[in-house]
Amino acid sequence: MSEKIIILDFGSQYTQLIARVVRESGVYCEIQPFNRNIVFDNSIKGVILSGSPFSVNEEKSPDIDIQSIADQVPVLGVCYGAQLTAKKWSGKVEKSDKREYGRAGFTISQPDVFFTNISPTSQVWMSHSDTIKALPDNFILLGTTDSIPVAAFKSTAAAAFPIYGLQFHPEVFHSVEGKKMIDNFLALICGCTRDWTPAHFISETIEKLKAQLGNSKVVMGLSGGVDSTVAATLIHQAIGSNFFGIFVDNGVLRKHEFEEVLDIYQKLGLNVKGVDAREHFYTRLAGKVLPEDKRKAIGATFIEVFDQEAHQLTDIEFLGQGTIYPDVIESVSVHGPSVTIKSHHNVGGLPDTMKLKLVEPLRFLFKDEVRKIGAELGIPADLLSRHPFPGPGLAIRILGEVTEEKVKLLQDADAVFTQQLKKTGLYHQVWQAGTILLPVKSVGVMGDERTYEYTVALRAVTSVDGMTADWAHLPYEFLADVSNEIINQVKGINRVVYDISSKPPATIEWE
Repeated sequence: MSEKIIILDFGSQYTQLIARVVRESGVYCEIQPFNRNIVFDNSIKGVILSGSPFSVNEEKSPDIDIQSIADQVPVLGVCYGAQLTAKKWSGKVEKSDKREYGRAGFTISQPDVFFTNISPTSQVWMSHSDTIKALPDNFILLGTTDSIPVAAFKSTAAAAFPIYGLQFHPEVFHSVEGKKMIDNFLALICGCTRDWTPAHFISETIEKLKAQLGNSKVVMGLSGGVDSTVAATLIHQAIGSNFFGIFVDNGVLRKHEFEEVLDIYQKLGLNVKGVDAREHFYTRLAGKVLPEDKRKAIGATFIEVFDQEAHQLTDIEFLGQGTIYPDVIESVSVHGPSVTIKSHHNVGGLPDTMKLKLVEPLRFLFKDEVRKIGAELGIPADLLSRHPFPGPGLAIRILGEVTEEKVKLLQDADAVFTQQLKKTGLYHQVWQAGTILLPVKSVGVMGDERTYEYTVALRAVTSVDGMTADWAHLPYEFLADVSNEIINQVKGINRVVYDISSKPPATIEWE
């Protein structure tokens, strides 16, 4: 990697946003827990200190040696990072008279290269309960807001390289010129060339994969999703015929998905074997009604099928995975992994007997970056723009026991919903959409007949990353048309409802 920024995470909810802004500026960056020592080399151009839910005045608040970092590279402290900087040099940091949260008017009080092409006054976003009341020696004030005396500052002689501090959060959308400030820090203070592009990443990653893998063989379980497809394509471009993909039909994929995805893999030139294991999965799912039981059954059965197929190959040394950066950050976060809301269907629990080393070419990319890399690799737009789909598939969109008959009903209804979204141009306006088969039957009338058939719920949400989501306000006319199409085309369903709950408190999936 030619150049990178290190972001030290003190536990802020906005740390990933800082990383995204840095990446958008064309600079590669990595998030590390604050308590991990940085191993400096010529590629590291600067360090950003994140915010934190802690107060710098708490007895066990996170602490680091900022001077030793600033003797190597420039430093930018954001919120908690700024407060910790002030405290380390004996400035005064105290509880605010009131919690400062939300929009504030920022005024530059001292011109500086950091504020190149920044308006004299602009809107910023505050989120803190402590305030820097007085700066230490060797630091100068750069900016204030209406409510706080120290909103921005810099060091003059505290360390070999400059240290900047911002009491506000430049990385959030509401800080109108915040991204420009971060860009100035990267380009004008750290001297970054900002040339990190999808093409740059691809060429660099392929070279790294060639060095890592050599003539070794790699096996990988593919899901048909964006992450695994992009990862597989990169590995294939590095090692060619030494890549072996396995795509398992678990019986709960979307309608025609197995055949369509295999066709895409073939067009991409990937060596992928399709395995029809539907009956095996249905047998393992029989009698299971609880969501976690279904998830675990699908995960365990997938591992069993994958293991069986992988053992038919010889001399495999590596296991490919489509792990992306949010998964990595979660596993090394300041507070440790968050509480498990649900188990996930992945190949992380493969048997120890396989004795394989991991290769994860996407482990430092965010989801939107994976899509950009995929587009650069020539992966079809239809696959890259597909809505997220859960590992356990339709099994967690069928409430209650999963049977082949119910899967067929849901596949047909879901296909109608998806086709109508695409036909009307609404598909790309929602983040995820799906159909849920409810364990509820109701009376209906079709022609002269009374029916007693299933109900489906339509779910469509808008979101950026799935952490929070709002229900999509689809037009009534569209919902009416979809309802008619499903009821007319799918025998066994006579009622359609629309889910208007947001996350939180609800989740995107029903199970």
